Amino acid sequence: MNVCIIPARGGSKRIPGKNLKLFNGAPIITYAIATARQSGLFDRVLVSTDCDDIASVARDAGAEVPFVRPAEIAGDHATTLDVLEHAIQWLNQSPQHTPLHAVCCLYATTPFVTTDDLRQGLALLNGDTVKYSFAATRYAFPIQRSIHVDADGSVSMLWPEHFTTRSQDLQPAYHDAGMFYWGTPSAFLAREPVFAPHSKAVLIPHYRVQDIDEPDDWLRAELMYQLLEQQALL
Repeated sequence: MNVCIIPARGGSKRIPGKNLKLFNGAPIITYAIATARQSGLFDRVLVSTDCDDIASVARDAGAEVPFVRPAEIAGDHATTLDVLEHAIQWLNQSPQHTPLHAVCCLYATTPFVTTDDLRQGLALLNGDTVKYSFAATRYAFPIQRSIHVDADGSVSMLWPEHFTTRSQDLQPAYHDAGMFYWGTPSAFLAREPVFAPHSKAVLIPHYRVQDIDEPDDWLRAELMYQLLEQQALL
């Protein structure tokens, strides 16, 4: 059985009510639920939340909310692995338990994830050699040219040896896109590291990657989404 788990706690400091905030007219969590369901990859799509309002919207959008997330993993310091461990253990202990093959953690505020992204992630997963797959994207600027700014405003290069290196000669660097993580249940439960040789990346183009942590991120993401829809790139 393949399961999608969408973490969506009620508390959000930087963007209050973030998981239910309207994104281009619809609660943002409904985009993740719709993508997961439309992919046809999952036997179950679950939302892990401590909030009744999120649970109600999630159910209306077609997701299951079979449990209330415990308070000890619903605070500011709870990690994604805490949430996944709880959900996987709950599934394993369920009377209707079906052995889990793969688990996908899909974040609630990821309107740019496509069904093809999720399919690529599952295709890369192989429990014998590949324990995780996740969305990643290339840094837009060579990180080897990074600078440090001191408290007094003075600057220094982090890698001064690359001051004269041509950008095309610098090794490309990538970062986690913060969208989804496929993994084997055993890897999640053992809390094995994601960024390791036993993982593979699904490369996402820059134009579909936007963290949504601050109000200006939200505005930028909405504008990006509108443009991508107009260009049929979603």
